[in-house]
Amino acid sequence: MKILALNCGSSSLKYQLFDWEAKQVVAQGIVERIGIGDSFIKHEAVQLGKSGTIKYAIDNHEVAMQWVINALTTGGGAVLSSMAEISAVGHRVVHGGEKFKKSVLITDDIVNHIAEISHLAPLHNPANLVGIRAARASFPEVPHVAIFDTAFHQTMPACAYMYPVPYEWYKDQSVRRYGFHGTSHLYVSKRAAALLGKDAKECNIITLHIGNGVSCCAIKNGVSIDTSMGFTPLEGAIMGTRCGDIDPAIPMFMMRQLDVGPKYMDSLLNKKSGILGVTGKYTDRRDVEIAAGEGDARCKLAIEIEAYRLRKYLGSYAAALGRVDAVVFTAGVGENSGLIRQKTAEALECLSLELDTEKNMNTRSKNGETEISTPNSKVKVFMIPTNEELVFVEDVVGILKGTYTDHLEYPYTFKNKELM
Repeated sequence: MKILALNCGSSSLKYQLFDWEAKQVVAQGIVERIGIGDSFIKHEAVQLGKSGTIKYAIDNHEVAMQWVINALTTGGGAVLSSMAEISAVGHRVVHGGEKFKKSVLITDDIVNHIAEISHLAPLHNPANLVGIRAARASFPEVPHVAIFDTAFHQTMPACAYMYPVPYEWYKDQSVRRYGFHGTSHLYVSKRAAALLGKDAKECNIITLHIGNGVSCCAIKNGVSIDTSMGFTPLEGAIMGTRCGDIDPAIPMFMMRQLDVGPKYMDSLLNKKSGILGVTGKYTDRRDVEIAAGEGDARCKLAIEIEAYRLRKYLGSYAAALGRVDAVVFTAGVGENSGLIRQKTAEALECLSLELDTEKNMNTRSKNGETEISTPNSKVKVFMIPTNEELVFVEDVVGILKGTYTDHLEYPYTFKNKELM
């Protein structure tokens, strides 16, 4: 059984072809700059060890979908004799609102429901829908499944997801904490449970997804009970270009001071703040660390702010959980920056957490899953590379086989207790 996982953005289309029986990625790639000029597709035939990039004018996602089909079936990077080999397609959908608590088989009604809640994620859901429609047109005979970023967090209690604002905002406008990066938090928490040799239902885990976007999650007995991103991905930890938690009066104050409107301020908080706002020039933590090492005071400050705020989330989530079995670092920065991990985990004796400094500083995503705590540490610390696409695949297969119930039951990925 071969599953095609798609992740569509407003001007991009990421894809991964997974062979379920072999349990391995067959091919993967991305089409970028769709509809904005200088388009290209980057394709990697993983099993063949071949990759390449083709530049072409790609005006819309329908054309992009055809290029994905061409890449998979023709030329030196072909991995399929025809698209008839594909059994199903899984689609990432950023926002499921309160309606979608788990992955679902896509029907016309489901498409309409996703469209109805697109106002909650105006930059993402419309693009996801474009991809769904393009793929359903290209593969009308196979089942399509929607996997929602927000679904994993639908187990949060009301005290965690409700905001202390007029209740009518929630009833009439659906204002509440939804959380994001759900498939990533799901994947690494279940892998951590396996590495602990426990059932996920017996584990309390704090996961830190640290990339350009950053979110933390408190997971109790295998389910999310709190997460740092909120109504939008702007809330929470400091990020590459997003401010994270700030005094809500600041934007209104600065709008008056700068004489700007809400649209400008929204862009400023999402695209010009965070690490970029503090350093004035960097979003990539590698650049920040290099500049900090060369004496750049603002880059040093950015590192301290990020680590301090992550450490505060660790402490607050430990209090929410009552007992912590493991802390997991994942995503681009979490998997590759020993410095950020070190500074985040330091001075946490109150959690009985002790990092193996040498192991931590020499661990990168290329090492695969790694325990980076000392043998004496009561709270285990792991670096686990995330694999959201594999969650897509597991959900698709579960729905096709009629075995999918919820995120606590998975047939393959999370049963393997060895480091992958």
